[in-house]
Amino acid sequence: MWTNEPSLPLPLSRRDALARFATGLGGMALASLLAREAKAACVPGEAADPPPHHPPKARRAIQIFLQGGLSHVDSFDYKPELDKLHGKSVPGKEKPQAFMGKVGLLHRAHFEFKQRGQSGLWISELFPHLATVADELTVIRSMWSGTGNHTPATYEANSGFRTLGFPAAGTWISYGLGCEVDNLPTFVVLPDRRSLPTGGSNNWSSGFLPTRHQGVVLNTSGPAIRDLKPSSGADEATQAARFAAVAELNRRHLAERGVDDALVGRLKSYELAAKMQLAIPEATDLAKETEATHKLYGIERPESADFGRACLMARRLVERGVRFVQLWSGAAFGSEVHWDAHGSVPDNHRRESKKIDQPVAGLLRDLRQRGMLDDTLVIFNTEFGRTPYAESAGDQAGPGRDHNADVFSVFLAGAGLKPGIAYGTSDEIGWKAAENPVDTHDFHATILHLLGIDHTRLTFYHNGIQRRLTNVHGHIVRGILE
Repeated sequence: MWTNEPSLPLPLSRRDALARFATGLGGMALASLLAREAKAACVPGEAADPPPHHPPKARRAIQIFLQGGLSHVDSFDYKPELDKLHGKSVPGKEKPQAFMGKVGLLHRAHFEFKQRGQSGLWISELFPHLATVADELTVIRSMWSGTGNHTPATYEANSGFRTLGFPAAGTWISYGLGCEVDNLPTFVVLPDRRSLPTGGSNNWSSGFLPTRHQGVVLNTSGPAIRDLKPSSGADEATQAARFAAVAELNRRHLAERGVDDALVGRLKSYELAAKMQLAIPEATDLAKETEATHKLYGIERPESADFGRACLMARRLVERGVRFVQLWSGAAFGSEVHWDAHGSVPDNHRRESKKIDQPVAGLLRDLRQRGMLDDTLVIFNTEFGRTPYAESAGDQAGPGRDHNADVFSVFLAGAGLKPGIAYGTSDEIGWKAAENPVDTHDFHATILHLLGIDHTRLTFYHNGIQRRLTNVHGHIVRGILE
């Protein structure tokens, strides 16, 4: 029956309501939330956007980290102007700064520089063995750090941040790429035999990433892992039954209480430990190497034996599928056995270089002759450099140098790099970065790029932020790439 009353809108059906919602602002918001939820619901412990994002040049990496601050003007950055200005004040009107507050006079290099190899790279006599493989090195002479304080600078060099709680670069690489094998860790750490570095395990922490990706520490003398074998002497069948029982109890616990990253990480570590009981003794058995190989790494020499074993162990580990191995040169501060040359660069650096020079050169030669350097990235870095002026409050150009965060030198070698070149420059006296400055985020972005990872895409959602190794910074240093 028709009426003159205005018609009222009919109630929407459920189907119509959903259709309108899907095409409106509410639908857009829901789609965004569902997309984020789907991304967060990826396989636990694996990257949401799994690399490789492009064909990798390197399958694996070995990092040698010199804690304390290697003096660039005494190693890889030759500055003839320091010879001319030796014993004089820093030129210009800018007042020099120093961490210890003892600004002295300019000091020439403590070690003689020469051009090395066919490339003509300038390397000082501090590293006579590395000088023989100069044509393998890609030196960056324009690195700079955001701080001249050891501990935060070390954290920054390893995690991209100066504070605790952020994952190490090796952890990010493990999270992104995983391991090629299931019986060895993805990220292995070989500390200086004299002690753990300042900050200890914070330097290879998983931070907010799944705990399964944190660095696993191995010893370079004695058993690689203490108590790897059960002290009870149980046979393999009994041991396997114990593992199965513990695994079943943990699975029931997870089923009842939901996913717990700490427990999942512990489960994974138990599973890995069981497999490592067989794999680690074989992988770290240096006695299986030839006498010639031991000599190549300097293991027969007392001063270089420890680091030689570490470098050889690193080669054996990456050869067997470990993705990232980090070696530390320099003990904790307070021990006076690191690269922090406040008192005397000649005494400090000569002592420490004798420990690592032949082993690192031997590692590069060994990787090359085995055909592994073409897909292995070797990283040689430190937290900052040292001042071109002496650390002195008087009128003498003394033998020590203070911290210098404004410029320092590092080198890379191996996969995807232009060998035998120096990239970037410092100023005339090696005080500050001058041409093509490279910061830690650029350095990390380049390392990830060589491993097939886009640093902007390797992320983890934490506390409302899509975190990444390079924070919100980082540019690939394309001038060093092939």
